[in-house]
Amino acid sequence: MSIKNQFGKQGWTPDRINDLSGKTFVITGATSGTGLEASKILLFKGAKVVMLNRNPKKSEDTIATLKHEMGSNIDVSFIQMDLAEQASVKKAAAAVLGKVNCIDALICNAAIAQVPYQKLTVDGFESQLGVNHYGHFTLQALLFPLIEKSEGRIVVVGSEGYKMGLKTIKFNDMNWDMNYNANDAYSQSKLAQIMTVYELQDRLKKAGKTHVKVYACHPGASATSLIKTSGSLMTRFIWQLMKLSPMVQSAKKGAYPELMCAIEKDLDQGGFYGPTGRNYWTGAVGECKLEPHAKDKVVAGKLWEISEKSTGLEWKF
Repeated sequence: MSIKNQFGKQGWTPDRINDLSGKTFVITGATSGTGLEASKILLFKGAKVVMLNRNPKKSEDTIATLKHEMGSNIDVSFIQMDLAEQASVKKAAAAVLGKVNCIDALICNAAIAQVPYQKLTVDGFESQLGVNHYGHFTLQALLFPLIEKSEGRIVVVGSEGYKMGLKTIKFNDMNWDMNYNANDAYSQSKLAQIMTVYELQDRLKKAGKTHVKVYACHPGASATSLIKTSGSLMTRFIWQLMKLSPMVQSAKKGAYPELMCAIEKDLDQGGFYGPTGRNYWTGAVGECKLEPHAKDKVVAGKLWEISEKSTGLEWKF
């Protein structure tokens, strides 16, 4: 069931973005898909964009292409970061803090999905949970002081997949050592990301730091390389067929929700934003119905404590 769209029948579009000169945005996973499309729009509006990408060569090629298409004067750069490695995230965060003096929005866009078999990160986390949740959790914690100083935002790109698995966190086996299932593990990782957004909101409010805003959104069904990057052969085949259908929108439109959450004024933090059409796959961008389990306070609190312990980082509010 859709919620009445506050932005009208057409929903939110980048036409609402004013000049962003002097603004700095840090975005993960920006060499392709929604991350690249979001970066293009931010740069077109005059913003400074710092990409946090895993592949240096691909990053260099992407930036070269952007400068060729948009002009050499655009302010875009990258810092190498692998969300699957906590040490890499920490190194990249330090580099960001040494590179910029403000962060108007940190956009946690990168992800992996539908990993066909259980794979652990170097830190011992199930890969999807390790990349999607723990990697971004650490990045947010380390960049938070500058985001707070900048009165900036944190935008977490979740997925409608959060409601397709167990609909809770499997605390007794978060790595899925027993009965691993690609979809359930992915669902848990996205649920963890989304739950952490609302838990962080509560903690900021309690600390009296409401000048930092945190948002959760999803890209709907967008034509990106996400499944191609990590899914099984069969999953990739099915997804390639789906991309040819009206059920899937462009990566550019998939970038609208994260841009809206990074820029739109007076946006309710309690909402969950994305395409509002059928199944929330495509359609006008606005607020979507969020299932109650995503705001389970007891589960979210326990997840936060485990996340701090697992990453060895205690947030300082």
